[in-house]
Amino acid sequence: MQVNRSTFLIVLTLVLVVTAGLGALDAQPAQKVVFALNWFAVGDHAAYWVALDRGYYRAKGLDVELQNSKGSGDSIAKVDTNRADLGLADAVVVIPRIAQGAKIRVVGAVFDNTPLNIWTRKDTGIAKPKDLEGKTLAAPPGDAQRQLFPAFAKLNGVDETKVKWVNIEPAAKFVALAEKRADAVPDYTTGQPFWEKAVGAENLVRMPWSQFGFETYSMAIFASEKTITERPKVLRDFVAASYQGWRDVMENPKAALEIFKKRVPDIDLALIEPNMMLGLELMKTDRYAKNGIGWIERAKMCRTVELINTYMPDMPRKVGCDETFTIEFLTKIDPPKR
Repeated sequence: MQVNRSTFLIVLTLVLVVTAGLGALDAQPAQKVVFALNWFAVGDHAAYWVALDRGYYRAKGLDVELQNSKGSGDSIAKVDTNRADLGLADAVVVIPRIAQGAKIRVVGAVFDNTPLNIWTRKDTGIAKPKDLEGKTLAAPPGDAQRQLFPAFAKLNGVDETKVKWVNIEPAAKFVALAEKRADAVPDYTTGQPFWEKAVGAENLVRMPWSQFGFETYSMAIFASEKTITERPKVLRDFVAASYQGWRDVMENPKAALEIFKKRVPDIDLALIEPNMMLGLELMKTDRYAKNGIGWIERAKMCRTVELINTYMPDMPRKVGCDETFTIEFLTKIDPPKR
C-alpha cells in the first residue's frame, strides 16, 4: 500500500506530539523528602549517603535532604511538627513520645540488636547500674538514652534522684568524660572508636544496657502520620532506597566509606570505619537474613513497648504495641549472603 507524502507528514507529526506528551508526563518533578538524622555524621548514617550518591532516591523520583539533629528527641520533634517527613530515632524514645501525643510511627528497623550503653572510666569505679548513684552524667537534653534513663534506672533499682545530669552539646560528649567533667556518658556501643581515642582503650569501661535487662529495638526509621497518610508511595520508595543503601554498605564497606568521605569530607575515617562496622554487627541477625533488612518482628516490638510501659515513669498512658509501628512500607531487600 502506498502512502502519499502529506499523509505521512501528518502521521509523523501526530507521533511526535504524542511522544512529547508522554515525555512530559514522565518528567514529573522530584518529590522533596526531608530526612532528619539523629546525630552529627557517624557511621550509622553511611547508607543514606550511599543511597543518595548512587541515585537510589533519584531513581524513585525523590529529592532527599539529609539533616543532622541533636539526638532522637530532636529528630522526633522535627518530624512531629512537620519540619521533616521522616527521621532516625531510637525506637524506645519513639514509644513515650507517642504516649505524649506525637503522631509518629516506626516504619522500619535499622539496628536489629540494641547498642544502648553507658561509657565510663576505670577510675570512677562504676561497673554496674547501682554504681551510678552519686555520680555525674553528661548528655544533651534530647539524647535518646538520657530520656530513657529513668526506665533503665527503675529496672535496675537505681535511685534516679541521686544521679546528677550535666547539659552538653553532642560533640562535647567525649571531652566531658576525657576531661573528667562527668563520671559517665550514655552513648551507643558503636561509638567505641571515638571513646577509645578520647579516653584511651585501657581506661575505658562500657555498660551495655542489654546486659542489664534492657533488650529492645533501637535505631529505626520513623515517619509522621501525615507522611504515612498523604504520601504512602514516597514513604515506601524512600524506605526501599535506604535499605538498598544499607545492603551496599554490608556488601562493600570500603566503597561505602569512600562515598561517605566524598559526601561529608570532615569525617575521620580512622574512627568512622570501626564505628560503622560495629553497627553492621548489630544487623547480622537471622531476622534480617530471613525477612530482609529493616524487618520488624512484632513479638520483639511488643516486648519493647511493654518494657517502656512498665518502667518509664510519668507515662501519660499505656501505649499499644500496634500503634507504634507498621511493616506496610517495607520492601524485602535481602542482606548479602554471609
